[in-house]
Amino acid sequence: MVTATGELVRARLEEAIGAAEARTGRPIVALDAGCGRVSALRPFRARIGRLVGADIHAPAPGALPHLDEFAAVDLCREPEAFAPGTFDVILSSFTVEHFADPEAAFRSFRRWLRPGGRLVLTTVNRRHPFVAAYLALPAALRGRLQPLVKASAADAHPLVGACNDPASVRTALERAGFTDVRVETIAHLARAWGRRPTTRALGAAGDLLTAAAPSRRSTIVADALAPPW
Repeated sequence: MVTATGELVRARLEEAIGAAEARTGRPIVALDAGCGRVSALRPFRARIGRLVGADIHAPAPGALPHLDEFAAVDLCREPEAFAPGTFDVILSSFTVEHFADPEAAFRSFRRWLRPGGRLVLTTVNRRHPFVAAYLALPAALRGRLQPLVKASAADAHPLVGACNDPASVRTALERAGFTDVRVETIAHLARAWGRRPTTRALGAAGDLLTAAAPSRRSTIVADALAPPW
């Protein structure tokens, strides 16, 4: 049984990359959409012929050596950033919670994927009581609290939470044109809040609180297929 977010994401990426390799017979082309500093695609780097990163801000020079190229893109507003059918696999890791228009971003992902390509995403679940409480706070207070639980202040981007429960993720992906949508939840709060012992302990308590309630676990992992248009 898969018990960790990273383990489940790796399994979904293995499926997506393996299917693309079988379909095309060549190294794949992949997009890390909202690439940040660390990518779950890195363990697959030898099987990726071209790895592109996209984020709203350009990284510091040399910060992402595993990428072949980087594009500064507002994923919600720039559907023409990449040509249709560019990628075999797209990863969106903990970015959906920051999207002002998640469905627009999903439509772009669908456009950028080749037929048969897959999107794999992770995001926070606002049905978790701690996440819901955080999102209910005034924006200014959220902004002061977020650096306390992130690995670095650079990772503390504003949370929107416009599409952050399992049902909303599924609906938005289907409305964007994806099929074969799979949505699962994983207890991930202790790891996500692991920067300090106090926040890690709080996260562990939150994971324990929702252990028997899958729809309320802290993290959503979803994947979906891009069918022919």
